[in-house]
Amino acid sequence: MLALKEHHSEQFSHSEQLHSFIQEVLKEAQLEMSALAAVAVSKGPGSYTGLRIGVAAAKGICFALDLPLIAVNSLQILSEKFQDNNQALLFPMFDARRMEVYVMILNEKKEVVKPTFAEVLTTESFNEFPTNVQWIFMGEGAQKCKEVFDASHIDYRSDIQHPSAAEMIPLAWRAFQDKKFEDVAYFEPFYLKDFYTTAKKIGG
Repeated sequence: MLALKEHHSEQFSHSEQLHSFIQEVLKEAQLEMSALAAVAVSKGPGSYTGLRIGVAAAKGICFALDLPLIAVNSLQILSEKFQDNNQALLFPMFDARRMEVYVMILNEKKEVVKPTFAEVLTTESFNEFPTNVQWIFMGEGAQKCKEVFDASHIDYRSDIQHPSAAEMIPLAWRAFQDKKFEDVAYFEPFYLKDFYTTAKKIGG
Protein backbone atom coordinates (compact mmCIF):
# COMPACT_ATOMS: atom_id res chain seq x y z
CA MET A 1 0.00 0.00 0.00
CA LEU A 2 1.50 3.32 -1.10
CA ALA A 3 -1.21 5.70 0.10
CA LEU A 4 -4.57 5.55 1.88
CA LYS A 5 -7.25 8.14 2.54
CA GLU A 6 -10.46 7.19 4.35
CA HIS A 7 -13.17 8.97 6.23
CA HIS A 8 -16.00 7.37 8.25
CA SER A 9 -18.76 9.83 9.03
CA GLU A 10 -22.49 10.24 8.57
CA GLN A 11 -21.71 13.61 6.98
CA PHE A 12 -19.33 12.16 4.38
CA SER A 13 -20.51 12.72 0.81
CA HIS A 14 -19.06 10.38 -1.80
CA SER A 15 -20.24 12.64 -4.62
CA GLU A 16 -18.45 15.66 -3.15
CA GLN A 17 -15.18 14.11 -1.98
CA LEU A 18 -14.46 10.78 -3.66
CA HIS A 19 -12.73 12.18 -6.74
CA SER A 20 -10.61 14.58 -4.72
CA PHE A 21 -9.60 11.65 -2.46
CA ILE A 22 -8.48 9.72 -5.55
CA GLN A 23 -6.37 12.66 -6.72
CA GLU A 24 -4.84 13.08 -3.27
CA VAL A 25 -3.75 9.44 -2.90
CA LEU A 26 -2.25 9.42 -6.39
CA LYS A 27 -0.28 12.54 -5.51
CA GLU A 28 0.84 11.05 -2.20
CA ALA A 29 1.91 7.84 -3.95
CA GLN A 30 3.69 9.93 -6.60
CA LEU A 31 1.80 8.18 -9.39
CA GLU A 32 0.01 9.30 -12.51
CA MET A 33 -3.23 7.56 -13.45
CA SER A 34 -1.45 6.23 -16.53
CA ALA A 35 0.66 4.05 -14.20
CA LEU A 36 -2.36 2.06 -13.02
CA ALA A 37 -2.71 -1.58 -14.08
CA ALA A 38 -6.24 -2.17 -12.74
CA VAL A 39 -8.89 -0.63 -10.51
CA ALA A 40 -10.44 -2.48 -7.57
CA VAL A 41 -13.72 -1.43 -6.00
CA SER A 42 -15.82 -2.60 -3.08
CA LYS A 43 -18.88 -4.09 -4.78
CA GLY A 44 -21.26 -4.32 -1.82
CA PRO A 45 -23.45 -5.00 -0.05
CA GLY A 46 -23.72 -1.58 1.56
CA SER A 47 -25.13 1.88 1.11
CA TYR A 48 -27.00 2.12 -2.18
CA THR A 49 -25.77 5.63 -2.96
CA GLY A 50 -22.21 5.00 -1.82
CA LEU A 51 -21.91 1.84 -3.89
CA ARG A 52 -23.42 3.47 -6.96
CA ILE A 53 -21.03 6.45 -6.84
CA GLY A 54 -17.98 4.34 -6.01
CA VAL A 55 -18.62 1.86 -8.82
CA ALA A 56 -19.35 4.68 -11.28
CA ALA A 57 -16.01 6.31 -10.43
CA ALA A 58 -14.13 3.02 -10.81
CA LYS A 59 -15.82 2.24 -14.13
CA GLY A 60 -15.06 5.75 -15.39
CA ILE A 61 -11.35 5.33 -14.74
CA CYS A 62 -11.38 1.87 -16.35
CA PHE A 63 -13.18 3.15 -19.44
CA ALA A 64 -10.87 6.14 -19.81
CA LEU A 65 -7.64 4.18 -19.44
CA ASP A 66 -8.81 0.80 -20.79
CA LEU A 67 -8.07 -0.94 -17.47
CA PRO A 68 -9.54 -4.13 -16.00
CA LEU A 69 -12.06 -3.76 -13.16
CA ILE A 70 -11.85 -5.89 -10.02
CA ALA A 71 -14.83 -6.10 -7.64
CA VAL A 72 -14.44 -7.35 -4.05
CA ASN A 73 -17.21 -8.25 -1.61
CA SER A 74 -17.42 -5.57 1.10
CA LEU A 75 -18.09 -8.07 3.90
CA GLN A 76 -15.10 -10.16 2.85
CA ILE A 77 -12.94 -7.04 3.02
CA LEU A 78 -14.21 -6.42 6.57
CA SER A 79 -13.36 -9.99 7.61
CA GLU A 80 -9.73 -9.45 6.57
CA LYS A 81 -9.32 -7.18 9.60
CA PHE A 82 -9.62 -10.25 11.86
CA GLN A 83 -6.22 -11.87 12.36
CA ASP A 84 -6.33 -15.07 14.41
CA ASN A 85 -5.67 -18.64 13.33
CA ASN A 86 -7.70 -20.27 16.11
CA GLN A 87 -10.77 -22.18 14.94
CA ALA A 88 -13.72 -19.82 14.65
CA LEU A 89 -16.65 -18.70 12.55
CA LEU A 90 -16.53 -15.10 11.35
CA PHE A 91 -19.73 -13.08 11.01
CA PRO A 92 -18.90 -9.77 9.28
CA MET A 93 -22.14 -7.80 9.09
CA PHE A 94 -23.52 -4.45 8.04
CA ASP A 95 -26.56 -2.71 9.45
CA ALA A 96 -29.60 -2.90 7.18
CA ARG A 97 -33.06 -1.68 8.24
CA ARG A 98 -34.67 -2.25 11.64
CA MET A 99 -33.43 -5.62 12.99
CA GLU A 100 -31.95 -6.73 9.68
CA VAL A 101 -28.29 -7.19 8.80
CA TYR A 102 -26.29 -8.12 5.71
CA VAL A 103 -23.92 -10.91 6.69
CA MET A 104 -21.68 -13.65 5.36
CA ILE A 105 -20.07 -16.52 7.26
CA LEU A 106 -16.41 -17.48 6.92
CA ASN A 107 -14.06 -19.77 8.81
CA GLU A 108 -10.80 -18.67 10.41
CA LYS A 109 -9.00 -19.29 7.10
CA LYS A 110 -11.33 -16.71 5.48
CA GLU A 111 -12.98 -19.44 3.41
CA VAL A 112 -16.65 -18.68 2.73
CA VAL A 113 -18.98 -20.99 4.66
CA LYS A 114 -22.17 -19.18 3.61
CA PRO A 115 -22.26 -16.42 0.97
CA THR A 116 -23.79 -13.00 1.63
CA PHE A 117 -27.42 -12.96 2.74
CA ALA A 118 -29.88 -10.68 4.52
CA GLU A 119 -30.99 -11.80 7.98
CA VAL A 120 -33.75 -10.43 10.19
CA LEU A 121 -32.30 -11.10 13.63
CA THR A 122 -34.19 -13.39 15.99
CA THR A 123 -33.08 -15.87 18.65
CA GLU A 124 -33.24 -18.53 15.90
CA SER A 125 -30.78 -16.74 13.62
CA PHE A 126 -27.61 -18.67 12.68
CA ASN A 127 -28.79 -21.76 14.60
CA GLU A 128 -27.54 -24.00 11.78
CA PHE A 129 -23.95 -23.24 12.80
CA PRO A 130 -22.05 -25.11 15.53
CA THR A 131 -21.65 -23.41 18.91
CA ASN A 132 -18.62 -25.44 19.98
CA VAL A 133 -16.40 -22.94 18.15
CA GLN A 134 -16.03 -19.22 18.77
CA TRP A 135 -18.33 -16.93 16.80
CA ILE A 136 -16.71 -13.61 15.91
CA PHE A 137 -19.28 -10.85 15.33
CA MET A 138 -17.81 -7.79 13.63
CA GLY A 139 -18.95 -4.74 11.71
CA GLU A 140 -21.48 -2.03 12.50
CA GLY A 141 -24.35 -4.53 12.22
CA ALA A 142 -23.01 -6.57 15.13
CA GLN A 143 -24.37 -4.02 17.62
CA LYS A 144 -27.90 -5.17 16.81
CA CYS A 145 -26.98 -8.73 17.75
CA LYS A 146 -26.32 -7.70 21.35
CA GLU A 147 -30.06 -7.15 21.71
CA VAL A 148 -30.71 -10.76 20.64
CA PHE A 149 -27.71 -12.91 21.61
CA ASP A 150 -25.90 -13.25 24.92
CA ALA A 151 -23.81 -16.41 24.76
CA SER A 152 -20.31 -17.35 25.86
CA HIS A 153 -19.34 -18.58 22.38
CA ILE A 154 -19.90 -15.12 20.82
CA ASP A 155 -17.09 -12.56 20.76
CA TYR A 156 -18.19 -9.04 19.81
CA ARG A 157 -15.30 -7.24 18.11
CA SER A 158 -16.24 -3.60 18.52
CA ASP A 159 -12.78 -2.66 17.22
CA ILE A 160 -13.67 -4.02 13.76
CA GLN A 161 -16.37 -1.72 12.37
CA HIS A 162 -15.70 -0.67 8.77
CA PRO A 163 -14.09 -2.31 5.74
CA SER A 164 -10.91 -0.63 4.55
CA ALA A 165 -9.12 -0.34 1.23
CA ALA A 166 -6.04 -1.58 3.12
CA GLU A 167 -7.66 -4.98 3.65
CA MET A 168 -8.92 -5.02 0.06
CA ILE A 169 -5.35 -5.29 -1.24
CA PRO A 170 -4.70 -9.06 -0.80
CA LEU A 171 -8.16 -9.94 -2.15
CA ALA A 172 -7.79 -7.64 -5.15
CA TRP A 173 -4.25 -8.86 -5.82
CA ARG A 174 -5.38 -12.49 -5.92
CA ALA A 175 -8.18 -11.56 -8.31
CA PHE A 176 -5.71 -9.64 -10.48
CA GLN A 177 -3.33 -12.60 -10.66
CA ASP A 178 -6.23 -14.94 -11.50
CA LYS A 179 -7.57 -12.42 -14.05
CA LYS A 180 -10.95 -12.35 -12.34
CA PHE A 181 -12.14 -9.15 -13.98
CA GLU A 182 -15.61 -7.68 -14.33
CA ASP A 183 -17.30 -6.59 -17.54
CA VAL A 184 -16.83 -2.83 -17.23
CA ALA A 185 -19.85 -2.04 -19.39
CA TYR A 186 -22.34 -4.23 -17.56
CA PHE A 187 -21.04 -4.53 -14.00
CA GLU A 188 -23.48 -3.39 -11.31
CA PRO A 189 -22.92 -3.11 -7.54
CA PHE A 190 -24.10 -5.97 -5.34
CA TYR A 191 -26.99 -4.21 -3.62
CA LEU A 192 -28.42 -7.51 -2.25
CA LYS A 193 -31.85 -5.88 -1.98
CA ASP A 194 -33.78 -3.45 -4.14
CA PHE A 195 -33.42 0.23 -3.32
CA TYR A 196 -36.45 1.98 -1.93
CA THR A 197 -37.23 5.18 -0.07
CA THR A 198 -39.84 6.18 2.45
CA ALA A 199 -42.15 8.92 1.24
CA LYS A 200 -42.43 11.97 3.44
CA LYS A 201 -45.74 12.36 5.22
CA ILE A 202 -47.73 15.42 4.24
CA GLY A 203 -50.03 17.17 6.68
CA GLY A 204 -50.79 15.86 10.13
